[in-house]
Amino acid sequence: MDSRIKQAVQTFESGYTCAQAVFVTYADLFGLDRQTALKLSSPMGGGVGRMREICGAVSSMALLAGLKEGNTDPENEDGKERIYVLVRQMADRFKEQNHSIICRELLGLDEREESARPSQRTKEYYALRPCSRLVASAAGLIEEILLAEAEN
Repeated sequence: MDSRIKQAVQTFESGYTCAQAVFVTYADLFGLDRQTALKLSSPMGGGVGRMREICGAVSSMALLAGLKEGNTDPENEDGKERIYVLVRQMADRFKEQNHSIICRELLGLDEREESARPSQRTKEYYALRPCSRLVASAAGLIEEILLAEAEN
């Protein structure tokens, strides 16, 4: 598979949230169409509903892990554990690279933003935010951890 990291960053820089950019870039590999992928991932942006909690790019890594390895049997404790281990592995690697998985910490904010209204996407917005780099980081981890074994 050719790398889609640049595609994920371009998707983010075209106005989609970090969560949407990461999720939609890879969702087709799991049978999801673009519109469905964009809808499913849209509430995860801004650290889930712009509450600045878990980074949307990290949330999308977890969603994609679920599409690949998710458990569907409520009695399958091993299956539950496997998906949790995979998500933790991806989140831990993201944290190693970026020092946090929490949106507000990644953005240097002290607390949750009160407004749910997204910031205007301008050149200045993209220049001041680390989000393009964070999208690239998440996309790289998806390719390295989640998709690499599919190629073997």
